[in-house]
Amino acid sequence: MANVTARIKIKGKNYETSVDLDEALKVRDGKGDVISALQSNGIYYDLSKANIVPSSDLKSAFGTADLYKIAKKIITSGEIQKTQEFRDAQREEKIKKILNLIVKNAMDQNGRPYTEERIKRAIEEVHYNFDNRPAEQQVPEIINKLKPIIPISFHTKKIRIKVPARFTGHVYGLFKEFKESENWLPNGDLEVIINIPAGMQIDFYDKLNSATHGAIQSEDLTKQ
Repeated sequence: MANVTARIKIKGKNYETSVDLDEALKVRDGKGDVISALQSNGIYYDLSKANIVPSSDLKSAFGTADLYKIAKKIITSGEIQKTQEFRDAQREEKIKKILNLIVKNAMDQNGRPYTEERIKRAIEEVHYNFDNRPAEQQVPEIINKLKPIIPISFHTKKIRIKVPARFTGHVYGLFKEFKESENWLPNGDLEVIINIPAGMQIDFYDKLNSATHGAIQSEDLTKQ
């Protein structure tokens, strides 16, 4: 993978270093090794000009002059430059995920599934521009735009979820795109009712259970 610049701004100053993009992204995900990711022998104010930061300034900004500790801080908390090739690949992967979710869950007026090619053509007809938001946030918007031009229904699940008070701050944002109603209980617990595309359930529950250590309670209301 290409070598790119990783940077962070502290107290109004930029600090940059060179990293391997693939390895740096692994470090950011908690799975990589900063030694493998780092491709530079120092930290720079401006990497392109080789304007290296002295140890005294590193200690002032990061509390240490240790190259690997600083590099890890920059990688995990700063900005990692993305190559155009990488951005294009990310975009194509997201579009593929969105199309797959729609094809798996959408039906025509006779209950028959749509082909991926038909969904692609319909999306082109409405001139939808895919953006950087997660796939699950874009799908409901796309479906609403498609309804005026093709008879399309979407298989969703209606679920009641109860989140213990201590975890509500961690997961509240996850409900944003699917929330039908919410109810804050006297003890601080949060009870929400969501409508979510059936094909998104597994990923949604994985995120929810990871953030709450499996402490949620859920009830399927779809058939009630």
